[in-house]
Amino acid sequence: MASSKSRQRALARAKTERQIARRAAAARRRRQWQAGIGTAVVLVLLVVVVIWKTGGFSPAPAVAADCAYTSVDPAAGIVDVGKPPVKDVVKNGVETMTITLGQGTVTAKLDPSKAPCTVNSFRYLAGKKFFDNTTCHRSTDTILQCGDPSGTGSGGPAYRFPDENLPSPSAPSADPSTPGDASAPAANTALYPAGTLAMANSGANTNSSQFFLVFKDQQFPPNYTVFGTIVGGLDVLQKIGAAGNDGSIQAGGGKPNQEVKISSLTVTDQAPPEPEPVPSTSGAASTPASAAPSAGASSSS
Repeated sequence: MASSKSRQRALARAKTERQIARRAAAARRRRQWQAGIGTAVVLVLLVVVVIWKTGGFSPAPAVAADCAYTSVDPAAGIVDVGKPPVKDVVKNGVETMTITLGQGTVTAKLDPSKAPCTVNSFRYLAGKKFFDNTTCHRSTDTILQCGDPSGTGSGGPAYRFPDENLPSPSAPSADPSTPGDASAPAANTALYPAGTLAMANSGANTNSSQFFLVFKDQQFPPNYTVFGTIVGGLDVLQKIGAAGNDGSIQAGGGKPNQEVKISSLTVTDQAPPEPEPVPSTSGAASTPASAAPSAGASSSS
């Protein structure tokens, strides 16, 4: 009898020891699993930090071909009219911009094949009458700068977009001479010859609504999107330039002495008339880079 009880106790003790061993093994497995999870979390966090530090989570750089219209913060002079549509952006043909000023009409041929996002933006803003009844805020002896609804040089719509069709130092950005005219001068070597229509900006990829019209050969840096050619009204622009400016802009030029107001600006898909012969600009001096057209940082133009 005593022997039977002893065996039962031995069996019970062995069972208890096995249970304890199993619990200990399970506890070890849990600790190992938890340690593995903790190590994995630390590694993931380290990878995330490395990617973040190296800019891996920054938005991809805007590409002009994508027509990446990005928002800007609200500020004085910023007018929110939404953003241009990016579906079915026209990338061929020609369009006509007509700018009606108090001094006369300026007509330009726009080139969507070279600057589709810029032309798309102008078509959109013109449809919103964004430019109507605005003043051109800057003139020099070579350019007229417009497109800021505030008239201060720091305004624009609530978006910006990347550069397109920057002029190449090895080739002219436009040739506004009359096609087929045997008496036309040789191709112009100025980066911005008379007749160029280009965007003002406050740095790379900050185009908005401000633009400048070149009425005398200019040699600004190759930093400005060229999106069209003036085919009518160069004489109007030259008269505005000849009237002078108040010299109020430190970088060069100032507010036109003769108020220049855009009563309307339209963009149509009709081809413009044949270009006018470009008035002579021989002897024109290049303006220093410091006098290049710029737009206020707050406008991202």
